[in-house]
Order: sequence, then structure tokens, then C-alpha cells
Amino acid sequence: MTNSFDTLSTFTANGRDYHFYSLPKLADKYDLQTLPFAQKILLENLLRHEDGRDISQSDIEALLGWDASAEPSTEIAFTPARVLLQDFTGVPAVVDLAAMREAVVALGGNAEQINPLSPVELVIDHSVQIDYFGTNEALDLNAKIEFQRNKERYQFLKWGQGAFDDFAVVPPSTGIVHQVNLEYLARVVFAKEKDGKLMAYPDTLVGTDSHTTMINGIGVLGWGVGGIEAEAAMLGQPISMLIPQTVGFKLTGKLPEGATATDLVLTVVQMLREYGVVGKFVEFFGDGLDHLPLADRATIANMAPEYGATSGIFPIDDEVLRYLRLSGRDEEQINLVEAYAKAQGMFRHADQPEAVYSGLLSLDMSTVLPSLAGPKRPQDRVLLSESKAAFADTLTSMADPSRPTSVSVTQGDNTFELQHGAVVIAAITSCTNTSNPAVMLGAGLLARNAVAKGLTVKPWVKTSLAPGSQVVTDYLRKADVLDDLESLGFNVVGYGCTTCIGNSGPLPPAIGSAVRDNDLVVASVLSGNRNFEGRIHADVKTNYLASPPLVVAYAIAGNMNIDLYNEPLGQDHEGRDVFLKDVWPSNHEIQQVITDNVNPQMFIDSYASVFNGNPQWNAVDAPQGAQYDWLDASTYIRNPPYFDGMTMQVEEVKDIHGARCLALLGDSITTDHISPAGSIAADSPAAKYLAEQGVQPADFNSYGSRRGNHEVMMRGTFANVRLKNQLAPGTEGGWTTHIPSGEVMPIFDASMQYQDDKTPLVVLGGKEYGTGSSRDWAAKGTILLGVKAVLTESFERIHRSNLVGMGVLPLNYLPGDSAASLGLTGQETFDITGLDNGKAKTVDITATANDGKQTQFKARVRLDTPKEIDYYRNGGILHYVLRQLAAKT
Repeated sequence: MTNSFDTLSTFTANGRDYHFYSLPKLADKYDLQTLPFAQKILLENLLRHEDGRDISQSDIEALLGWDASAEPSTEIAFTPARVLLQDFTGVPAVVDLAAMREAVVALGGNAEQINPLSPVELVIDHSVQIDYFGTNEALDLNAKIEFQRNKERYQFLKWGQGAFDDFAVVPPSTGIVHQVNLEYLARVVFAKEKDGKLMAYPDTLVGTDSHTTMINGIGVLGWGVGGIEAEAAMLGQPISMLIPQTVGFKLTGKLPEGATATDLVLTVVQMLREYGVVGKFVEFFGDGLDHLPLADRATIANMAPEYGATSGIFPIDDEVLRYLRLSGRDEEQINLVEAYAKAQGMFRHADQPEAVYSGLLSLDMSTVLPSLAGPKRPQDRVLLSESKAAFADTLTSMADPSRPTSVSVTQGDNTFELQHGAVVIAAITSCTNTSNPAVMLGAGLLARNAVAKGLTVKPWVKTSLAPGSQVVTDYLRKADVLDDLESLGFNVVGYGCTTCIGNSGPLPPAIGSAVRDNDLVVASVLSGNRNFEGRIHADVKTNYLASPPLVVAYAIAGNMNIDLYNEPLGQDHEGRDVFLKDVWPSNHEIQQVITDNVNPQMFIDSYASVFNGNPQWNAVDAPQGAQYDWLDASTYIRNPPYFDGMTMQVEEVKDIHGARCLALLGDSITTDHISPAGSIAADSPAAKYLAEQGVQPADFNSYGSRRGNHEVMMRGTFANVRLKNQLAPGTEGGWTTHIPSGEVMPIFDASMQYQDDKTPLVVLGGKEYGTGSSRDWAAKGTILLGVKAVLTESFERIHRSNLVGMGVLPLNYLPGDSAASLGLTGQETFDITGLDNGKAKTVDITATANDGKQTQFKARVRLDTPKEIDYYRNGGILHYVLRQLAAKT
């Protein structure tokens, strides 16, 4: 490596000398004191990887001369220290690596060339579904079904663990990927021998889950990328990015009585969404950090995708060191983190100068009020005091006035009225809050108080507790509140991402039938981070994010049509009204329970044998060998067709002529709309395919679990039950109108007809297209359906990158233009010209209607860096990497 700036230096920790690329050595020529913490991490990364090719002296100078107010324009290459996967996104990533081994052999290379070049850790956490709940047997029963459903996937992942170097798998029933990362996997600072020197450098990563940003709470820079981009990072390709703007968010004061970290993060999400931070870093600072525990910081960092930022980072300080000790990290590692951060000028202290930021927001945390977010977006915050009125407005817009507002339901020995607004799912779930002892123990204490007063959960509520790690169960049990949660039906159902990812499982039959048959507008309340349409459950139209204590409270209330401040949750043993304030624990009480019951030994014991698996995982029989033995009969793992017919020669990119529109979509189309992760509808193209393969409906599993099978996933593209395609008015779900026949049919069927006719396709969208999870199948499915270009008003960052990574052309209307303003109906044919082999900044588009009328306009080409142009010309990032590797043989 080159060392143009002569920054290689040493510091001492644990009685040893460590080499590092020292930022203070640049202090004579550059003022780095006001450089944001995140930019310092990027600068160190460039200094350490400078090679004169991917990273040049001028790249480093551009970051040293960073203009906080300027629009990003300089491309840099970021090399993460490691890659983090979860199984929904990790399985297709490993499938692609296995397919690349086949392809590189076909191109004249050898299979072992396809191997991770940096540590890769995969946590199996997204496959458990809530089939059983409200019983102490739920955990074991759901785990048993999980292994039955996912046997092929787990065999495949176990093969990958043996076939690939530096690839570790954390087995099922351990915890949620981000919490395992926070509590165990994160190093904060790496130490590694290189060229005879013991090098120290920041722990950085990219992950295939958009909430990888949770690790920003501990001072580790990382963010979510698509699986295809993560695969390239595994194979040694740096992440191409523009030097980002960094927005500062100043926190002062401390949370008031009754407010939780969830309320704080929902406030932050709303503020940052309104400000606009898409594609930017957000950095939190201020003396409020002195009163913000690490778990609260991680909660805020987790939801960076919800406020639109690439990352939401906190600095390293005494609180980080305290958390490392609490979570059982080795004392030598903690000493290394402290010594390195201080040697680099990256350790927060009270008298440091304030950094210069691209923008600035501030929040006095003492003003935060209890809140919810919903009914369908995380940024739609509603004050708890106003939630009843807000739900009434939602009901007015959603309910069919010709249908009944309630229906009598008999379930077992209970007969009750199920009404509009009934809370049918109450879930303490997901990585956002389950890492936070304050809100988890707060929920437990509220449950204890409620049980003591004789309160119960309404019979129509499906309750669940899915802790982020086994440590959570340990401290809930030690604090003697787990029994109280179980008394209210909040039994542990699994350790993984359940309701928040759409693995909420079926509603009880009587409830589900009543909702569907009467078109009732019912609700879920969950402690997760996502509540997009159709994501939580197909039958549940309104979904609200809330703190774990509020999840318990709403389960007791049983309906969104309640003012929790002024109306009772229920009655006690004496028939007296019990209000929320009567059971809500104080901040002091919660803190005392944390102090008494959360300790390092819990973490040490929980993670002592984390990679050794459990009896069920160890019993999985997996194949061996450098190349995977693809099974023709498999309905879970199939060799994808991305590399079929691929040659070493890169062909010139041609303009697009005679394209038809597959879907004309509105604003805020999420990756859940494009590629749902939840259940497979019985009448869908994917269900039809599985039935043809002999799979019974009970074994369809979910789209997320079948991401290793392109046949299922391409049929599931645009198959969300809540998708509204303007090309098929009056429909909801994966429907379109085939042009020119005029026949309304499933999007997949129309795509196949178009491909048979050699007709290229486009998709038209509005603002914030691709919001949500870093779901690579939203891009993979798009290209497999024959879509050559996606034209929108704006993209979310990860999805645009994924489209490029799969060889799909992302285009934006020019400011002021939209499908509506241009009068586009989606019935036209589209010619996209002037692409100039990917080098063009804008293209000319001609839309020709059936009567011959032409609409001509320009669109901006969103190939944002030279490396992205290379990827697009090659047909995608994996094709680019394959050719690079094959050329070295």
C-alpha cells in the first residue's frame, strides 16, 4: 500500500505497540478538529487502502478538503472491514456466490477464486414464524416448524460454512442479527497482523439488512447494501460512493418521565424525514449524549433507513466503553478501543470543538412526548394523546361505509364483538427495541402492575414476545417479570425478526375469517421499525409502531379507538377503572431494575458457544465440496440464470426501443411492494408454481424463505397484496394490463408474454421509489421480469444501487416532471435514446400513444459514479467481478 501522507505511526495498548494510520499526523497541514466523526473514519479508510489505483492521493485530498455545504461530487472507494448477512438476504447472496463458482469455472477460472476476502458473518434470524403463541411451548413448537420448513436452506447455508473461507454462521434461535452484532460480533476496533506489523483500524462493515446501521450506536460505521453489493465487498471490491454530506443532530437535555427511547426515535425520524437526509450521513452529538444510554443510541441508529440516512452514527466515548464491559467484552479489547480512539482524536470529550456539518438540527430531549407511528409509515408520528382522533380519521378514509362496523365472533368458549380498530396483533418484536433493557423491562414492569390489578388481554389479540437475544430472556426472568408477561400472553415465540418482517403467522381462523368476510379495518401494534402496507399481515390494514410498554397496554385495551390518557384500560378486581398511569412504571424504577438484573455474565454465558450451534442445527446434514450440487427437485435453492451465456467480452450498451410499461406506480413504493417477504397468497403465480412442484399450501412458507429460488421470487415480484398498479385500475395486488391485448393479468404472466415477443419493459414510479429494506430481490426480480429501465421522480439509495448492480437502468424525471404532468398513461411505447454506452448524464425519451401522439422529454441517468457505469456496461456488479477474477487466471 502507498503512504503518500506519511501517516503510519504507533500507539501503545495492553503493553503492545500497534501500528495505525494517524490522523493527528496531518494536523500541521489540515484542520481535522472540526471534521465529523464519520468523515474521520472514511479518511482513515482511504489512508490505509491507498494504492494509486482504486484510491489515489487526490481522493484523500478531496476528503481532507471536504466542503460540508457542497453537493457530493467526488467518488471514493470505501473498503469495509467485514460483511454482515441475515438469512433472508444472506441465502440469495450465498446462492449467487455458488453460482459464481460455476460461472468462473465456465470462463476458465477455478471455483476457489470465489471466496470471501474479509470476515463474513451470517445470522439466521428471519425464518422463524409465529404459528404458536400464548403458550410456554410456543418457542419450541415454532422452532420445530422452522427447521422443518427450512431444511433445504439450512443444509445449503451449512454447506457454505464449510465451502467458503472466513464465513461464519450464527445458528437459528440465537437472536436478531443486529442485536447479536451489537452484543457480540462488533469489534469497534480491529487488530490484525499485516506485513509483519500489528495493525489497528476501525471496525467498519456493510450488511444485507438496511438496519445494519444499528451498530452506528456503538461508534462503528456501517450501513445496509444490497446482497449483490455485499457479495462484491466479500470478493474484495471496494464500495464505490460519493463523499457524503453529514448532517449534525444536536441532542440536549434528557428524556422526561413517561417517555421512552421509542418515543425519542419516532420524534427523530419525523424531524429528519421532514428535513431530508436521503443519501447523507447523520451524526449525533451534544451534551445530551451524557444522558443517553448505549441502548437508546442503538435504537436511534437502527432506524436510519426510516429517516432516510445512509448512517446515523454516534461517537466513541465513555458510554461505549461502559457498554463493552456490560456486554462481556474482553478487557484487552476495551483497552484497545479506548487507546486507539484517543490516539486518533476520535474519542468524545466535553471540551472538544463542535464539528462543521452540512446541516444542523437540534432536539431538547426533555420535550419528547409518548408517541406512535402509523398507520403505514414509520415517519407518520402520532402523539399518544391524539391517537384516538387520528385513528378516527384513518377509519373514515379506509372503512367501507356499506359494510358492518362490528361482527360477533365465537372463538373457543368466548363470544365477542370484533370491531373496526380492533388490535388483532400485539407484538414485542424486532431489533429496534429488544436490544434496549429500559423498554423491555418497562414492558415487564407494566405487565406486573397490570396483572396485579387483574387486567387481562382481550381474546382477539395475537400476542408475542420475540427477544433480540437470549440475554433479554435472562434479565426478564431474573427481574421476575417474565411470568407476568406470559400471564398476558406475551410468551417467547422465537429469537428472531418475526412480526416486523411479515412473519406474524396466521391469525386465529375465526378472527381472520371475520376480518376478511366483513372487510374490517383492524390493527397491529408492534415494537418494530417497519409498518408498510401489506408487510405485517395481509388482513391487517393499519399498523402502528410503539414502545414495548405501549404494545402491552394496547393488547389490554384491545382497540385503537381509545384515549389511553383519559379512558381506562380495564377494571381491577373490585370493578374500579384502571388507567395507563396506574400501571406505567417510573423511570427510576426501570433504571433500578436494570442495575439489579443486567450484568456482563449474562452476555458471556449466552455467547460462550454461539458458533457451535444447538442440537437441531448440529443435526442438519449438509453436502460438502467446492461447488454446490444443485438439486433439480429443490423448491428452495436453484442455480439462478444471471450468468447464462456470459462471455468475457463486454458488449456495448444499446438504446432501448419499443418498450412497454409493466407497471405505473405512485409515490412511496417500497421494496415490500416490489418484493414482499411475507406469506405466499394461495392464488398467486408463485403458489401456482409451487403447487406444480408438488408443494402443499401448508408448506408454501414465505417469499423471504424462498429467496434462494428465482422461480418463486420472479413470480413474487410486484406481488404485494396492497400494490396499486395504475395500469390495472380497480385492482389491488400484482396485476397489470397487457398491451396491446388489453387483458388484465398477473404481472408475471404479462412479463412472460412480453419476453416471448422480445418486447423490453419499463416501470414508471413516483417519489421515494424503493423505500425500505435493502432487498436485493426487488432488483433481481425486476431484471428477471425483463425490465430494462425504471423511471421515477426519486429513488431511495439502496434500491437505486441494487438496480445498477443487476444491470437495470435507473432514471429520474427532471425536476417538475412526473408521469402525471407529462400525461403518461402507461399505454405508450417508450424509446430511450442517447445513452452513449452508459456515459450520458441525460437521455431522450419518446412516449408514443396508441393514436400516434408523441410525448418527448428528458430524464436524468442515475449511474452516479464511473464504477457504476462499469457495472451497468457489464450487465451488473457480479458480472463485472466475475470477468475481473476470470481474467487473472
